[in-house]
Amino acid sequence: QVQLVESGGGLVQAGGSLRLSCEASGRTFRRYDVVAWFRQAPGKEREFVGGISWSDGSTRYADSLKGRFTISRDNAGNRVYLQMNSLSPEDTAIYYCAADVRAGIVIVTTPPLSYRYWGQGTQVTVSS
Repeated sequence: QVQLVESGGGLVQAGGSLRLSCEASGRTFRRYDVVAWFRQAPGKEREFVGGISWSDGSTRYADSLKGRFTISRDNAGNRVYLQMNSLSPEDTAIYYCAADVRAGIVIVTTPPLSYRYWGQGTQVTVSS
C-alpha cells in the first residue's frame, strides 16, 4: 500500500506559478501505477486535473488546463510534480494527489472513484 503526501500549496497572485509535489511513502511508485492530480473548490465536485502513467511516463490532462499545467516525475520513483503556470483565482482549490495500481493496460483515468489511494490535499489560493 502506498501513502501519499502533497506539498507546495500556498497563496499566489494571479499570473503566478506554483509547483506541487506528491511524495510516496510505504513504497515507491511502480510500473503499474497511475498517479493523478485532482482539485476541489468550495461547493464544487472534485475534478480531474491530470495524471501520469508510471509505465511509460505518458500524461493526460483536463482539456481546460492543457498548456498551463504540467505533470512530471522524478527518476527515483518517489515523487510526482504538478507545475501550474498562469494561475487565476478560478484555480483556487484543494489539490489532491491520487494513485492506483492497474492490471493490464496502465492508463490515466479521470473519475475520482478509479483511484484507491489519496493524499490529504494541499490548499492553493490565487488572489486577484
